Amino acid sequence: MNVQIIGQMAVSGALMGLVYALIAYGFQLTYATSKSINFGQGELVMVSAFFSLTLTNLGLPYWAMIPGGLLFGALMGLIVERAAVRLALEQKSEGWILLTIILGLFFFSSAENIWGRDDRPFPTPISADPIHVLGVDVTRLELSVAVGVIAIMGAIELFKRRTLLGKAFEAVSADRDAAELMGISATRTVMLSYALSGAVAALAGILVSPITTVGPTMASALILKAFSVAVVAGLDSGFGVVLIGMCLGALESLASFYLGSGWREAPGLVLLILALALRPNGVFGKATIRKV
Repeated sequence: MNVQIIGQMAVSGALMGLVYALIAYGFQLTYATSKSINFGQGELVMVSAFFSLTLTNLGLPYWAMIPGGLLFGALMGLIVERAAVRLALEQKSEGWILLTIILGLFFFSSAENIWGRDDRPFPTPISADPIHVLGVDVTRLELSVAVGVIAIMGAIELFKRRTLLGKAFEAVSADRDAAELMGISATRTVMLSYALSGAVAALAGILVSPITTVGPTMASALILKAFSVAVVAGLDSGFGVVLIGMCLGALESLASFYLGSGWREAPGLVLLILALALRPNGVFGKATIRKV
């Protein structure tokens, strides 16, 4: 019985951890091309979820709402790049850190004024009935998270390897200066990375909202956990975030069950501290070689 309970908690937590992995993947996309990340990524998740909920309330079918939400997220990512990142990168400063935080606060305040402070349910046609597999109950909603995460990450990786724009993305990621000498626009590639990161954030909001709720504070916990996953896995680890995200989700679920809900956040913080102390480049990250 104890083994069954442990398995149930671990599987449910691991599937939830895929949402952390997806948001962390958004960090990876922008870091690859610009060595910058959006510290307001959590607010993009939240605002995109509210926008998608609005589309649903206006009568748009669920499956038609998803591309609308992704396009909105991509647009918000472009706004972040233009308003908070581009000038700082041109000046070779770290001002993007503060600017993305400020823009995130602006999105949070805007969401409260437009949609209010109350949490709202997110309707979905996907059934919440459990499926019994190998002694573990998994809901179709949880499985939809796994399918959505793997699908969009796989599609983006395929895009990066099979298209000209994707190869430009990879070239700028490898060596920005060399890519520009070859005629590749680094600025447009950074714009592309922020658009993709915004779309990823939007899908994370659409996937997690039916399981939780939609509210202005929904991303406050998600963003810290996603950042922990990104750092522990490594900001250039690719699909490594999936494994770390699932492990973190499982550990959180088990800690909450056996130690109490107050300990739910502990595994993420412990992993983050250990990673910074022992593996600054991440478990799957590449060692940085600097010329002297």
